[in-house]
Amino acid sequence: MALDRWIALIILVMSAGYAYTAFFAMDGSLAPFMRNNPIWPSTFPKILSVMAIFGAVVILLGFEKGSDAPKTGEIDYRRLTDYKLGQAIVLLTLMVAYALLLRPVGFLAATVGFLVAGSLILGERRLHILIPVALIASGGIWYLVQEVLGIFLRPWPFFMGV
Repeated sequence: MALDRWIALIILVMSAGYAYTAFFAMDGSLAPFMRNNPIWPSTFPKILSVMAIFGAVVILLGFEKGSDAPKTGEIDYRRLTDYKLGQAIVLLTLMVAYALLLRPVGFLAATVGFLVAGSLILGERRLHILIPVALIASGGIWYLVQEVLGIFLRPWPFFMGV
């Protein structure tokens, strides 16, 4: 079986578990007043799980393929070493570092650092554009999450006491 079908099979199994949770386990703990609402907290997970199962089945049955030869621009898994795996591994490591540094360093510094370092890894060299964009994006996301949604998100490092 081809690599894409193995991945589709894994996604199908995970989506089936997610669908079971969305359809049967999530709605049991709803408050009584929420049971009359047209949209429940499990509505989006239900839609997402059904779409993922449908997509995985389409890939498993091979409906999306026209031929076995990879077209121009597609990733050929037989020549995986020809791609920039080093960049991908460094980006994955950077994502893990971002997740680990989010609380001790604070959202703003960790996010700006992640965006700047990730862009540099991918080849962006115009720092006079990159840094202000990272600052504005981080500040905007923090403002939306903290002030608009009302979800506490520590903006500064832990030693600043905010």
